[in-house]
Amino acid sequence: MAGAPQSALRFDAAVATMPLMLRRIHRQLVLIFLPLLLVLAGCSSTPKFGTPPAFSEGPELKSTLTPEQAADITIYAVGLVGTPYRYGGNTPDTGFDCSGLIAWIYQTRAGVTPPRTVAKLQGWGRPVSTDKLRSGDLVLFAQRNEVTHAGIYVGAGRFVHAPSTGGEVRLEQLNSRYWAAQQVAFRRP
Repeated sequence: MAGAPQSALRFDAAVATMPLMLRRIHRQLVLIFLPLLLVLAGCSSTPKFGTPPAFSEGPELKSTLTPEQAADITIYAVGLVGTPYRYGGNTPDTGFDCSGLIAWIYQTRAGVTPPRTVAKLQGWGRPVSTDKLRSGDLVLFAQRNEVTHAGIYVGAGRFVHAPSTGGEVRLEQLNSRYWAAQQVAFRRP
């Protein structure tokens, strides 16, 4: 493709390697959610979740990801909604657990290798306050200051994750009854 942007070429190459059914779902979701995300990101504010838990405190530093990489991570994460959950899973073909989903997306879309376990994600990247939150950041959920689950923030108060209950990767609201009751922190690689 002469003159095509580099990110478009990477996106097309990644889509071409997906199974046919997943490609169809991915394209439909991108067509549905991309315009929505762009509109909502432009007119929404970052949700307020109260005082961050102790495990998220520390100085905020710049990201190693460019804004383009963060946007690519977001679009790709939304495109994986509906992929089956599988404990220890780390590819679209085998399914994902929450840290496998994060590892796959960051590795394939940005060339960054996060830790493979949720517990180690707690120390990866830099803490981000809710007023500086952007799509592509990690969302960490904890109980008693120990991280138990993680996802990727996609804007407008929503995140993509692979929950064990429900059996597939989902797009959910941070302010839903269940997730709003959890300790939450954000990190930026």
